[in-house]
Amino acid sequence: LVHGHSKVGKSTLSVTAPYPRLYLDVESASRFLPINKVEWNPLEGPPPEPDGTWDTCVVYVRDYTTMERTYQWLNQHDHHFKSLIIDSISELQIRLQEKVAGREQMQMQQWGEMLRAFSGLLRDLRDLTMHPTNPLEALVLTAMTVDNGGRLSPYLQGQVKVQAPYLFDVVGYLYKEQVPSSNPEQPPTTVRKLLTRDQPQFEAGERVGGRLPEFIESPNIEEMLDTVFPNTVSNTSTENVSNDDSEGN
Repeated sequence: LVHGHSKVGKSTLSVTAPYPRLYLDVESASRFLPINKVEWNPLEGPPPEPDGTWDTCVVYVRDYTTMERTYQWLNQHDHHFKSLIIDSISELQIRLQEKVAGREQMQMQQWGEMLRAFSGLLRDLRDLTMHPTNPLEALVLTAMTVDNGGRLSPYLQGQVKVQAPYLFDVVGYLYKEQVPSSNPEQPPTTVRKLLTRDQPQFEAGERVGGRLPEFIESPNIEEMLDTVFPNTVSNTSTENVSNDDSEGN
């Protein structure tokens, strides 16, 4: 689970996960990413077969029903995806809110309904990495960041904002930092960094036995997997994925 401010590069980071990837585009960010994509509508049929022309299968999530149908495919049918990306769960929760209450004000019982549905979905998605016949190698969720009483946390509504950080192996805060150049005549460069340890000002943490450093410069999901699970994750190429400072969402 990666959270950070707008345009810091969360979407760009997410597509460094192993491919074939399934990218659930809730925020219309995929059109600007360094990927070779194919589109899929899970309401109309099965996902496309990998044929070497694409690395990322994009599902445009305009309503929560699309999310539900996508999960059913992953849980009940054979597929070739190694990674599932949802960008972002902050926006996805709003899609669920619209399903529950339209665009009217939520009532008390509807908040309870949404909590059960969304926390259940997050657990179901997590458990796809432990599927008995076709487990995913990676689940990558992005979220907006909100100032929660002086502490930057993933933006979620209701009690699920308390539950979500406990569900996943790594919660990272993504940010940019100016790094001085080795040449004093050159301007500083901007690098992305991922914080993986809890701090008073930032919601972050890991439960992978300290195998990841506290600060990861220019983070890459596949490299993180290789560090956490050495010699177990398949070595897929990421030649077509840019790790430069192109803006993500």
